[in-house]
Amino acid sequence: MTAVSELAVNERVLLRDDQDGIATLTLNRPEQYNALSEALLDALNDAFDAIAEDSSVRIVVLAARGKAFCAGHDLKEMRANPSQAYYEHLFKKCSRMMLAMTRLPQPVISRVHGIATAAGCQLVASSDLAVASTDARFAASGINVGLFCMTPGVALARNLGRKRAFEMLFTGDFITAEDALKLGLVNRVVPPAKLDDAVAALARPILGKSQAAVTAGKRVLYRQVEMDIESAYEFASEEMARNMMFHDAAEGIDAFIEKRIPEWRDE
Repeated sequence: MTAVSELAVNERVLLRDDQDGIATLTLNRPEQYNALSEALLDALNDAFDAIAEDSSVRIVVLAARGKAFCAGHDLKEMRANPSQAYYEHLFKKCSRMMLAMTRLPQPVISRVHGIATAAGCQLVASSDLAVASTDARFAASGINVGLFCMTPGVALARNLGRKRAFEMLFTGDFITAEDALKLGLVNRVVPPAKLDDAVAALARPILGKSQAAVTAGKRVLYRQVEMDIESAYEFASEEMARNMMFHDAAEGIDAFIEKRIPEWRDE
């Protein structure tokens, strides 16, 4: 990389690279441990909005440069704007970004190394899938500076059992990647040198599926999990019947019966 291109990369808080149906978004504030500044939140929101309309993207990978995945909100920026109105604006902007991930048609995989703390841990919990290196550590550490991780708690409480979420949120203690795996916060833990391979291995089978079915499945999964069980079954039944009318459902079932590879049209 030339000095000019290196400078251009360093000036952008978020990088995007698209290859073979995978859009990789890389947090690019390495000197600040990829803390979520307003600029980075805006960049993520813009990227998710663009990807939601981009049918060439089938999977999103969320990665980071430097020694850490994400250290949460930018505390220096927060202290430079000491007003409740500003903080409400900031946290609503962050919440919009987290919701945008769950509302994306495409699955999102977090590629985690180093620390993922506070809103950084929330990023992992808000993604659909996550792969962590053995050196990764996770914490809801706001309590340590007198700021309870209330918005990260929304995502954590939906990933972990209530008592384990309570423990992370009220102690601020770090957990290891292996602990995160046992608790269901991440899907895979691998040595740092194998992190990219593990992300690719998780993405590969999803890439081969009908995009229409993946999109419908993600939308229904997130909606039904917040319903009571009777409402969830009613909603899921209606949506599954609608899914059966997709071209790809008919093609997939016919291909299974005829013992051939299906030809998806993603519709």
